[in-house]
Amino acid sequence: MALVELGRYSPPEAHIIIGRLEAEGIMAFAFDAGSSIVEGSIAALIPVRVMVDDKDLPIARAALGAA
Repeated sequence: MALVELGRYSPPEAHIIIGRLEAEGIMAFAFDAGSSIVEGSIAALIPVRVMVDDKDLPIARAALGAA
């Protein structure tokens, strides 16, 4: 499994996207989720990277585009 970046999002957006992808059967992971010094803030200083398997990237993009 080679992980690739789907996108960078605020912490709340990242967790919603991960939930949406997992509902579609696509494994997704949040990288850098705990790196922001203002954890819990909507306007995070460090965006969360949502990562998926490289083979799932086209499917993940299509799933988010349909949402």
